[in-house]
Amino acid sequence: MMEGQANQTHAAHYRRSECRPFTRAERDRVTVLYGGLTERHGVLLGAAFAPLGYRSEALPTPTNADYRTGRELGNPGMCNPAYFTIGALVNRLRRLRDETGLTPREINDAYVFVTAGSCGPCRFGMYEEEFGLALRNSGFEGFRVILFQEKGGLKQSGEEDAIPLNARFAERFITCLMVGDLLNDLAMRIRPYEIVPGQTERTFGKVMKIVCDALRRQTMAAPTRGRWLTALIGGALCRRIPGLDRDSARCIAHRLFDDTLVSALARCAELIDREIEVDFTRPKPLCKVTGEFWAQLTEGDGNYRLFEFLESEGAEVAAEPVMTWVNYLIDVAAQRFRHGRGGTTKQTRDTAARSRAADWKGVAVLRLTAWLLNRDYERMRRALRGVPHPQIPQAMLRKLARPFFNTHIVGGEGHMEIGKTLYCALYRKAHLVISVKPFGCLPSTQSDGVQPAVAAYCARQGRSVHFVSIETSGDGAVHAYSRLQSALDEARQVCEREFEEALAGSGASLESIRAYCRKNPAFRRPLYCVGQENQNDLSSWSRPSASHVAGRAAQFVTLMGNHLSAQSGPKKSPIWHDATEAQG
Repeated sequence: MMEGQANQTHAAHYRRSECRPFTRAERDRVTVLYGGLTERHGVLLGAAFAPLGYRSEALPTPTNADYRTGRELGNPGMCNPAYFTIGALVNRLRRLRDETGLTPREINDAYVFVTAGSCGPCRFGMYEEEFGLALRNSGFEGFRVILFQEKGGLKQSGEEDAIPLNARFAERFITCLMVGDLLNDLAMRIRPYEIVPGQTERTFGKVMKIVCDALRRQTMAAPTRGRWLTALIGGALCRRIPGLDRDSARCIAHRLFDDTLVSALARCAELIDREIEVDFTRPKPLCKVTGEFWAQLTEGDGNYRLFEFLESEGAEVAAEPVMTWVNYLIDVAAQRFRHGRGGTTKQTRDTAARSRAADWKGVAVLRLTAWLLNRDYERMRRALRGVPHPQIPQAMLRKLARPFFNTHIVGGEGHMEIGKTLYCALYRKAHLVISVKPFGCLPSTQSDGVQPAVAAYCARQGRSVHFVSIETSGDGAVHAYSRLQSALDEARQVCEREFEEALAGSGASLESIRAYCRKNPAFRRPLYCVGQENQNDLSSWSRPSASHVAGRAAQFVTLMGNHLSAQSGPKKSPIWHDATEAQG
């Protein structure tokens, strides 16, 4: 009897509670809350989806007060991205309750929250339950949290769902990620060198208005150019990709011919060049930020305001674009297809052949998807004069990391942290690599354990790499800043040494270079493309090249030395070109 009762208890499996659906009939009266990305990403997402009838609101950047709220209401032992995000949501609902007089039931009916989900090896897979627990503990039981799974495919919603998590949704979402990545990167490249403090942010406020207007027009636009070819390509995509409906396929195919965003970004480039003045003769150590996805992306207390701190210490920041993560997910899926999905049952010859054909078809579809995405990214990057950093090819990251990390292990950044460190060292793309992650983040901690071997390998290759790992836990900012300042001192010494060597090799004095730049304003424009390889090559994202130095100031004085010493114009090189070419 006791044994039967034990078996009966064991058979009662846990089931997650079902969330009340968000239906199309509610779309015009329910506000969609979202967060977890940068401020610019949030604004762009709101502009892209507003023409489709959505009422949306981006949550403000989480603060330490939100972190404390999340810890109070959630389970112990969760990572701090969960605490920050959950606390930001609960505090927003509390403000709605206190400021508007709405009851929790009315708020539950008038608002929903959309976020990403996962079933990965870390605590990210439990975020959905943590949201439910915190909302119950704060008096908002029944509030709807809608997840879109990172590996859920193109069809994750029903016919009556208000938010169709399909290919059309993914296309709009990824477009906003691309534009946000490019604008964030461009602002970080310009801001450390601006002559008038704050001018970059003022100008980018105008840039955001131009881009948001273009996103609204692009969302509502019907295909005009290449209509018949668009229909043909859309039909082919619809037949080849499971879960892709005809309307979504045509919208995706339309992107091959649509120049709305490219034209808008070209106008933005002209505005930026006209309003901002920079001085590239001031050496700044270039810091590459990588690590756990949320921690390396947030702009607030979740990573100790890392970007703001580094710039206040006189550094230039290279943040990781969200599109790197998108490309990583595509590459992981392609590798699984390429190496076969495996199985334990014996297959006949015909069955095995069909399985191999399906695998190669999957690889082809994923490679086509990656090519289309990066083609769009490159077109928009070229519209910004090629100044934002190009994408790092996933094949290169895999190749670099493979001797140190099993590239079939997924979770977190996987092998990418190792690959990025090697890329920055061997190709001279940064003076300092900073890996930032939540306290106890298992995937990122695995990468940290390999970094000493990476540093030893780089030393044997004659390329030094400065690496620092920062764990965040909602407090401990003073300790983190102390470690960062120590690492920055070393990176600054390397940066200044390469600047002095470049200045000596240029054959010109710093005063003469600065005087020449004052007389020729073209050299003080922020989009003067110094050190940008292959900026006119549409596929440059797949063929990055090594630079002699990482610092922009060292690259600039080398170029100016060539310019001043030439009698009939600047000395041409594969990497550098003159100001007239840079301005198009």
